[in-house]
Amino acid sequence: MPYIPQEDRADLDSGQRDDKPLNVGELTYMLYKMCLEYVDDNHVSYKDYAHVMGALECTKMEFYRRILAPYEDIKIRENGDV
Repeated sequence: MPYIPQEDRADLDSGQRDDKPLNVGELTYMLYKMCLEYVDDNHVSYKDYAHVMGALECTKMEFYRRILAPYEDIKIRENGDV
């Protein structure tokens, strides 16, 4: 978990930057905070924790499928396959 400066956390938490992360540390912080808020708003149980993990995994897979894989295809065409 990357730890970001307290003043950056305060800006992100208050919405002063329209909740837009500026780097990967801030993105990780915001995703983690969203997961904590979800768990806090629901019953605390293993099932809820597992649901959060599943949602994160599905998000990762969708990002790969829709964003990263097409980018890799472009780079293969530009630079040749391995």
